Amino acid sequence: MQISRNDTIFALASGAGRAGIAVVRLSGPACRFVLELMAGHVPRPRRLELCRLRHPLSRDLLDEALVAFFPSPNSFTGEDVAELHVHGGRAVIGAVIAGLGEISGCRLAGPGEFSRRALLNGKMDLSAIEGLGDLIDAETEMQRRQAMRQMRGELRDAVERWRTTLIEASAFVEAELDFADESDVPDGLRERAMALLVSVADELRREIARARSGERIRSGLTVVIAGPPNAGKSTLLNALAQRDVAIVSDIPGTTRDSIEVHWDLAGIPVTLVDTAGLRESRDPIEQEGVRRARDRARNADVILSLRAFDSQTEHLQDAPGAVIIPIRTKIDLATGRGVGSDASLDELELSAATGEGVEALVARLETMAKNVVADGGLVTRARHREAFAGALTTLERAISAGPGHPGELFAEDIRLAMRYLGRVTGRVDVEDVLDRLFAGFCIGK
Repeated sequence: MQISRNDTIFALASGAGRAGIAVVRLSGPACRFVLELMAGHVPRPRRLELCRLRHPLSRDLLDEALVAFFPSPNSFTGEDVAELHVHGGRAVIGAVIAGLGEISGCRLAGPGEFSRRALLNGKMDLSAIEGLGDLIDAETEMQRRQAMRQMRGELRDAVERWRTTLIEASAFVEAELDFADESDVPDGLRERAMALLVSVADELRREIARARSGERIRSGLTVVIAGPPNAGKSTLLNALAQRDVAIVSDIPGTTRDSIEVHWDLAGIPVTLVDTAGLRESRDPIEQEGVRRARDRARNADVILSLRAFDSQTEHLQDAPGAVIIPIRTKIDLATGRGVGSDASLDELELSAATGEGVEALVARLETMAKNVVADGGLVTRARHREAFAGALTTLERAISAGPGHPGELFAEDIRLAMRYLGRVTGRVDVEDVLDRLFAGFCIGK
């Protein structure tokens, strides 16, 4: 993504569609000129003022709007920023956007370009930018809290604390290397440096162990409903989602492909997946559905393995990475048949049609999900985990080598560890991350 820092960018910063108010945001060196041209004057900094917006060429009245100006460097992007709070009709928004596009040096912003300028101008570090993106995308309360912590600098502060400790350790090593013959250089510098490395390594190890929890809060858990045809999978999906998502039929093999539903489970994001019935079939479409069902099960966090009350089918077993909850279904049809007589001790019994047992299943899922995310730490992305792991590897190498490690190699390991940590906040080696990150942002953010 080629970016000209000399352009003034603009975009709709509020949601698209009909609304009472829409916010058009600008950032760049021409903000003052744009306000003088379209609003007649530049409002006092950080104060909303009622202005008449006019087209920059025709001078037609476009709208009466509240206008705000945020001078550099005290703005979101670190540049001059302006906001036009116009009426939210599509015609008004279109006319204002079109008018801005007529001004030389102004252009429509790309995805995430406002946030990218904030990063480049030092207003936010990369981890805070990621937290902002997560906050925009947050669907559950737990995701919102996690994103707020990261946006406000919890991850950045930890990384900077570790970097400061490693800088201190590096200073001890460098002093030993460069001034070993000086009489005023104290003994034991290497040991002091080693103690600092051990303390940072211990914290990194702890955070890496908690990484799965943090990543799961952000991306959510995947719960796959699996089992033979007519085991009640689609009925259970509808019962959990509390709406008719999947077609329910007595005809075996109705579900041919996976159906996904996003579910807020006590603040934890969950993707519920209904899958094709597992059985042998000569129908190529159903065969593909069964293959996809097994693939989804192998990559699930939790599998609800269903079998009907009168079925002797074995529960799914070939999903070593998932927690399997065995469930016996359709118990409302089993009156007088001795339901549970051959059920395994941990097999839940329910009727998705009547709701019996569904509440107990939800409670079990809630407990399981809370256990998974209970120890959510600083890591929210694989990128963070990989950077922490790289830093830990280099520190462990220096620590395991002990006092006999050559000073130059010892110092280099510390520098490498700091470089890995710098990738988290955007100090080094992040250009390959930026385009992917900001491509997922909203236009106008």
